[in-house]
Amino acid sequence: MKRSIKVRLVAMFALAALLIFSLIGGALYGVLQRELARHQHDELNTRFLDTQYMIEHNGDPARWPRVQAKLDTLTPADGSFRYWVLSDDPRFQYGKDLADIEKIDRNPNGMGNLTLRGRAYPLHTLTKALPAFQERPAVRLIVAVDAAPYMHTLHAFMIALVGLSLLGVVLVMLLGYWIAQVGLRPLKQLSTEAQSLGPKTLSQRLQISPLPGELSDLTAAFNGALERMEGAYNQMEAFNADVAHELRTPLANLIGETQVALSRQRTAPQFEEVLQSNLEELERLRSIINDMLFLARVDQGEAATSLVRTSIALEINKTVEFFEFVLDESKMTVKVKGDINAEASIETSLFKRAMSNLLHNAIQHSTPGAAIVVTITQQPAIIGIAVSNPGKPIAENHLPRLFDRFYRVDAARNDKDQSQLHGHGLGLAIVKAIAKMHGGGVFANSIEGVTTIGFSIPATGAITH
Repeated sequence: MKRSIKVRLVAMFALAALLIFSLIGGALYGVLQRELARHQHDELNTRFLDTQYMIEHNGDPARWPRVQAKLDTLTPADGSFRYWVLSDDPRFQYGKDLADIEKIDRNPNGMGNLTLRGRAYPLHTLTKALPAFQERPAVRLIVAVDAAPYMHTLHAFMIALVGLSLLGVVLVMLLGYWIAQVGLRPLKQLSTEAQSLGPKTLSQRLQISPLPGELSDLTAAFNGALERMEGAYNQMEAFNADVAHELRTPLANLIGETQVALSRQRTAPQFEEVLQSNLEELERLRSIINDMLFLARVDQGEAATSLVRTSIALEINKTVEFFEFVLDESKMTVKVKGDINAEASIETSLFKRAMSNLLHNAIQHSTPGAAIVVTITQQPAIIGIAVSNPGKPIAENHLPRLFDRFYRVDAARNDKDQSQLHGHGLGLAIVKAIAKMHGGGVFANSIEGVTTIGFSIPATGAITH
């Protein structure tokens, strides 16, 4: 079950409101409880002082009935206040249920509680021993206040507090739902706009200007993803078109030559010549397919695994020796310079393949007698291998796309030129893939008639993806 952001926000609003109301309610309840207790204490003190003075200055048994009458007057009918005078002399006693009070009263002087039979709540008491005066012996004066009204007040306050808190939580939930609905409206609009996107509207972008700041960053990131997806989609379409074109040419050649060969009687040498030509086209087809499968594996995350620590210059020289015949025929030279002592952990077969493609590219686009330079540059983290050759300058806008599959600077090149040296447009894409498999990258520049194309690998041989 999908959890709604709106529901989660409402739930969080409710929990926050409940927590706040609970804290405030607890604080108010504590304040009320302390104030009621203080009020009881002050009331007891006031009544006790009024009674204490009257008893302390009365030691005549004949006048004691007046004290009792006064205490009867001070005692409310509802019994919310009670008075007791405990004495060893029965003439100077006062209060109801004195026998019970004498049994249960164990409170020392000061504040205390007294629980009587038949009462739900205890009595809060203030007790003090009064010294003897004239014929009156020492007595204990107890003034008590009934706690029931205060407890009823606290109980009513608690019920009202809980009810108002729950009502407040409900109101916060309703208000929170409305706030969440209004607040998430831009997100809903953004979602509706995103749902309208499709393969035919990849160039469309989500509007950022009317959105709040939090969604603007998300929308900008989404638009960036759309831009990358559009680029990948366009590249895939171009790739599919280029693949179809590259495969169509050799297939057309195969079909054409075969049809011509079968159009009339041929001798065995003539059929052999046709088969030889067809074999060349089939080899070209196999080369294209193998390169495409290699690039597909790299796209899926395949990395170089058979790493060997070796000299970079040594592996370059081995690759240059492989081109010795082509170089002699074109009267070209290859010079290796730079940090010739540089070493790295590489998969030698892949490294040679990348160097072979770079040298193929340099030879193909250089004039006879040109001097090709391979430069090794060692930095703390990476080692760069650059192949430079004189030739026709490459415009700045073409340089970033040289490593794209089937990309050609000169679209007018004929198929014959393309088929000479990895001419199906995957040579530099493979260089980029091999650099990626080693955790490196590629670079290209064309300055003052000298084109430099190369790749880099980690100096430590560590593969990072």
